[in-house]
Amino acid sequence: MTAETTTAAANPVKLGLMGSGGRMGRMLIETILSQPGAVLAGGAERSGADVLGQDLASLANRPAIGITATDDRRSVFEASDVVIDFSHYTATDETLALAVETGTPLFLGTTGLTEATQAAVRAASEKVAIVWAANTSLGVNLLALLVEQAAKALDPSFDIEVVEIHHNKKVDAPSGTALMLGEAAARGREQNLADVACYARDGHVGARPDGEIGFATLRGGDVAGEHTVMLVGQQERIELTHRATSRSIFAAGAVKGAVWLPGQPAGLYSMRNVLGL
Repeated sequence: MTAETTTAAANPVKLGLMGSGGRMGRMLIETILSQPGAVLAGGAERSGADVLGQDLASLANRPAIGITATDDRRSVFEASDVVIDFSHYTATDETLALAVETGTPLFLGTTGLTEATQAAVRAASEKVAIVWAANTSLGVNLLALLVEQAAKALDPSFDIEVVEIHHNKKVDAPSGTALMLGEAAARGREQNLADVACYARDGHVGARPDGEIGFATLRGGDVAGEHTVMLVGQQERIELTHRATSRSIFAAGAVKGAVWLPGQPAGLYSMRNVLGL
């Protein structure tokens, strides 16, 4: 055991969860309970959820730890060094308000945020440290970096398309990761994604405009997440792809980011900051 590991085990970061009863929440519980640098401080769910009152560890099929799921979100913030939020996007505004009121750093992995809530994230980050991540896997964040570099290096005549597929329970489209990759491509070309994005094509849409970044969204089965960025030129095509075979990679990345947050000054951070990319 290294000195760093020993220190982390002796001074674990107390992590709280929003959305502790969902699929991602349960995986986060499993990951935190297996992480020597972290300890589970509490978990919240919406009022009326069937998991309320249940031991959090039992939600991940682990022995009980004496901490139960609650709908008192403030109490989780007050008990935690950092809160991780992968709950429904409609609860994000309340989460941000509690983070600011309690001075608790926040790891925000919720996707599908409205423009107003995105603005609220930026405003809250002026008062508390926030990692805002559409995707927490190392591979996807490396992919985004490669996409940006490729878009910058290739001739503008290369058309860019982002294709993604997720499980049939996902509620937002395109995925937050697809949008992140589109932003990376636009950044590489010094464009504003909002000005060049095309999210749907149907009927007689005409020729593809120069500089457009297209998105195709697929849903089905239990796919954890697959993303491909195509850069299509004349007589050649480059495809950059990431396939997730388990959501555990997202939980591991989120916990890594949450453990990194204590001591960081107020500001808005990404997984690139966490991973040093």
